[in-house]
Amino acid sequence: MIPRTPRPSVALGLAVLVLVSSGLAACRRKEPAAPPMATPSVTLSHDKTPLGSPIDITYKFVVAPDARFTEDLRAMVHVVDADDELIFAFDHNPPIPTSQWKPGQTVEYTKTVFVPIYPYVGEATIQVGLHSTATQKRVALAGDDAGQRAYKVAKIQLQPQTENVFTVFKDGWHPGETAEHNATVDWQWTKKEATLSFKNPKKDSLFYLDVDNPGSVFTEAQQVTVSLGGQVVDEFTLQPKQPELRKIPLKAAQLGTADVAELVISVDKTYIPAVLVAGSKDPRELGVRVFHAYVDPR
Repeated sequence: MIPRTPRPSVALGLAVLVLVSSGLAACRRKEPAAPPMATPSVTLSHDKTPLGSPIDITYKFVVAPDARFTEDLRAMVHVVDADDELIFAFDHNPPIPTSQWKPGQTVEYTKTVFVPIYPYVGEATIQVGLHSTATQKRVALAGDDAGQRAYKVAKIQLQPQTENVFTVFKDGWHPGETAEHNATVDWQWTKKEATLSFKNPKKDSLFYLDVDNPGSVFTEAQQVTVSLGGQVVDEFTLQPKQPELRKIPLKAAQLGTADVAELVISVDKTYIPAVLVAGSKDPRELGVRVFHAYVDPR
């Protein structure tokens, strides 16, 4: 009997079967998953946070007993919505570089961030990872992997911006500006004296003042004073190119009983770019650059 040659469709099917079998065998021969380098976790100062408000995030990494970090990795911190879509990120370099982390060590630190104003309210998930800045590859960690070595570490309830204390940039402010390459970064310059008016919470509060002097034109240190009802509640020296995040306690007694309270931010030195820089047409009197001014009732 003359042997039959398999029909093209049969031959193709056999070939596919061989490839699949080979692939499965290769998968079985793959090296085991990389051991976790550390166990991440976070603690939030608020479980519910209005858009635009500050929050303290405490990060903890428990380094595995046999872990060896050979380079400085960057912390990936993604906040995703209910559909696991990225809303915003708080990526940063840990204050202690990972190349200095020791086996079995617990690395813990706190960072204050401001929740961006984003068109989403509801429950969100915080995912943490560590990645190489050279290759962008993430290392294995221990925990609930959401995929691609992004580990679920906390839930947060994002609330509408209207939940914040109503605040008005009253007198002594220039119009707001936005960073050219990052629409989430904006600020307002003060003049020599700027007034911030807000609905009085009539309870102990914390005033967050996120401020800097970029130092591109004016390179002298400035003395900044913050007053409430004519009483100085904070004063500090602002160095050029050194941002300051001040957390200023405001007592209920200092806020008084009126429905509206006012904070005044004043500086000892201002400058006019058009006077200091040849060719500049900016005639504004500039004091300091304010990124966030937020009253947080306690």
